[in-house]
Amino acid sequence: MRPIHAAACATFAFFALSLPSLSRAGPAPAATPAAAPSAAGVIRLQSANGFDDTVARLKADVQAKGIRFFDAIDQSALGASADLKIRHSTLVLFGNPPLGVQFLQSNPYAGLDWPVRMLVVEDMDGSIWVAWTDFGFIAKRYAIGDKDAQLKMASEVAASIATAATTR
Repeated sequence: MRPIHAAACATFAFFALSLPSLSRAGPAPAATPAAAPSAAGVIRLQSANGFDDTVARLKADVQAKGIRFFDAIDQSALGASADLKIRHSTLVLFGNPPLGVQFLQSNPYAGLDWPVRMLVVEDMDGSIWVAWTDFGFIAKRYAIGDKDAQLKMASEVAASIATAATTR
């Protein structure tokens, strides 16, 4: 595994949410999430939208759900500033601190994966994907066995946000 690929895979983590308005996580994903090639525990959905529109839709759905938006990091621009070219790649960080901190209470090292991260990335063929880490994978990684309901909600909300970003 190339070092750059390993670092990118490590950034695909996600979050959990517990806002009352999120009890209705939205419709089930229109597309079936697929595992990412060569990235254990990563789920992804292909977007029917262009790159910039997918990022904008992801951020808009986070805001519409009342979730705290932390930052969007244009990894392509970071690469360009170091004279390293990569395809479009933007990491979006967001979450609900009251719930995310519960995971840190179960295992402080879970802070490596919170706040939540979703990656919008362009494949070699020009396909646009939204990727995030499966919460079951995160639970196993940090031996979190006491937050099943929160992990389930996080999975549903993640699928809802990714679907909103990837459908027309």
